[in-house]
Amino acid sequence: MKRIVNISLASSKDDYEFETRFLDQEFHIQRLATDGDLEKAAEMLLHWHTKADAIGLDSFKFPTLGFSEMMEEEMGKLRELGSQMQVPITAGDALRTVLHEWALRHIQFKFGNNYFDNARVFFFSGVVNSTLANVMAEYTENLTFADPILENGIPAFLRSIGDLKTYATRLHGRLEWIPSRRLSSAMPPLRELNDYRVRQAIRRASIIVVPYYDFDRYMERLTAEELRGKTVITPTAYDDRLEFLRDRGVDVVIDTTPKILDRVVGVSVLEAMIMAALSKPQEEITHHDLLEVISHQRMEPRVVHLSGRPRRVNRFAFVVYPLTEEYLERIETINLLSKVTPPFLMGAMERVAAYSPPFVFSKVTGIESPAGAEAEGWIISLGATPEQMMAHGPSFVRRRLLQAADMAKKLGAQVVGIGTLPKAMERALVDAAHFARVPLTSGNSYVASAALWAAAEAARRLGLMETDGGRILKAKSMVIGATGAVGSICCRLLAKAFGEVYMVGRNMAKLMALQESIQEETPEVSVHLSTSVEKYAGEMDVIVAATSGARGNLDIMKVKPGCIITDVTRPMIFTPEEVAKRPDVLVIKSGELQAPGENFQMKDIGLPPRVVYAAFAETLLLALEGRYEGFTVGSEPEWDKVREIYRLGLKHGMKLAAISGVRGVISDDDIARVKKLALEAREEAQQARNRKAGTLDPVNGTHAEGLRVS
Repeated sequence: MKRIVNISLASSKDDYEFETRFLDQEFHIQRLATDGDLEKAAEMLLHWHTKADAIGLDSFKFPTLGFSEMMEEEMGKLRELGSQMQVPITAGDALRTVLHEWALRHIQFKFGNNYFDNARVFFFSGVVNSTLANVMAEYTENLTFADPILENGIPAFLRSIGDLKTYATRLHGRLEWIPSRRLSSAMPPLRELNDYRVRQAIRRASIIVVPYYDFDRYMERLTAEELRGKTVITPTAYDDRLEFLRDRGVDVVIDTTPKILDRVVGVSVLEAMIMAALSKPQEEITHHDLLEVISHQRMEPRVVHLSGRPRRVNRFAFVVYPLTEEYLERIETINLLSKVTPPFLMGAMERVAAYSPPFVFSKVTGIESPAGAEAEGWIISLGATPEQMMAHGPSFVRRRLLQAADMAKKLGAQVVGIGTLPKAMERALVDAAHFARVPLTSGNSYVASAALWAAAEAARRLGLMETDGGRILKAKSMVIGATGAVGSICCRLLAKAFGEVYMVGRNMAKLMALQESIQEETPEVSVHLSTSVEKYAGEMDVIVAATSGARGNLDIMKVKPGCIITDVTRPMIFTPEEVAKRPDVLVIKSGELQAPGENFQMKDIGLPPRVVYAAFAETLLLALEGRYEGFTVGSEPEWDKVREIYRLGLKHGMKLAAISGVRGVISDDDIARVKKLALEAREEAQQARNRKAGTLDPVNGTHAEGLRVS
């Protein structure tokens, strides 16, 4: 039986002794800690070097980047003694490097190959964890290294691998001669400032990397306020450390040291066991040997879900812009200014706001789907209204979108949605999506789906149309611009809810091809074709305007009372003033969705609580699903993607929550009012037709004697 002795500078309360089997050999393993006493560690080394087959040293501060003199300072007499001994002595350096890289790559692949994408990662020591830092940098640029502030008392962080290498190889040795750390510890204000900066950086991060050594020193002052919901990466997570992190609300612990024995042991112990089992001198053990052992023993990193269930919170951002001057006033600063600014100067304020950099309007939290997925995000606001966008042009809008995308990336968003832009600005989004360093989606796939969803729901709530006994409405629906990308999707969606669909377009050949495709998918629907809007518009129960060309062809004054007009064009074809002329007609702008999660929280965006715009909903659905991609770019969604995002909405508990019109959310009272007026108008129209045919007495409405309809 081979004996492995672990000499540690850490707390002796974690000492252990047990026997196990590893690599088909028997081992006796014993941990002996000295509670920080370096002299005692040296004495133990002298005592055990003739009695052990290998010795593992741990809880020493071993930098993996830059200055070797630091290692000499920490090891001192132990390193000198070790060089004079024949027994293999290791601090686990070689295995630690391999395991750190393997742990991150394995976790990234195991959890969707995107687990660390664009995550905000805080390192207490990048110098000690440089292998982790280098691998993590392949997945995210949002790195924060606290080495200067914690090692030298300098109130600044490092933000890149390049900065870390410069600090480690060129600056750290010189900084040892600067009394900044002594000044920091002696001056309470500076010490408190540094402590505050570290806490704030941890709060902003989603992942915290904690070295094994000095774990207690780094973590003891942190509370649930800083650590709740975080993922912690650390080696050799003993039970007491897991309990500490659980008490402070940490969600996930990734232990880079595999637990392949009955209990947790350090990397130095595992490497000492490998050295003893292979019977090779330390200098002859290669990375290939270590990887072979890792593969043979299935040495996967340990993932501990402290909440008791697997939990992962994905991140998104959604970019909005003020639709009008009134929307601008929802921004706190502008709202304050508007109270003291004369009305005639508000136009100037709108022009100035267009040049303001993007800013975070609201944090969004508490999104949780029935499937168990979770998400959080940020609403980022531009300052430009549609009028200002049109005035400045696509290149101006593209620059603003790229600025917003960069902000979202720094916040840690993994996918970014863009609120529906004016049609003339669509090219700006396509260009921005090409150059952005984070995936962008326009949300238009779900916008198309939600708009028709809202139309079908409005038809049912109006109650003016019959059903066939199921969910198919015995009513007539029309799509203007049917052969366009959006129009063709609207036709396919209407065919699943209405008995009759009238498709209007300029090209009859395209209409016929679309008709053939739809009737192959939905053979029970009756599809009619026309190149004229006016020919059938007065008969329609539902009309969808899918092209801006409907503006000159669809006369709202000629549609039937109770007609539902869904306008998916931007800007809309009817103004609020035009809509007001037909209070017996329901004009729908969009369908809004209820986000999943009872604890959903964000600032008011002009919708009821938990209700979001469809483009916003598409973005958070992609986050919940872990689909970090430009799902919809531009205004032309694809039918397959419309169906897919609808399916994802059902999977994650998305529900139609509100129907929006030209002046905001349409209430039940609004629908009841439209229904009442529509019924009255229909009755008046029927009476007028009867009078014209001579079937009713013009005075009392009774049938006239001797008259009959031919």
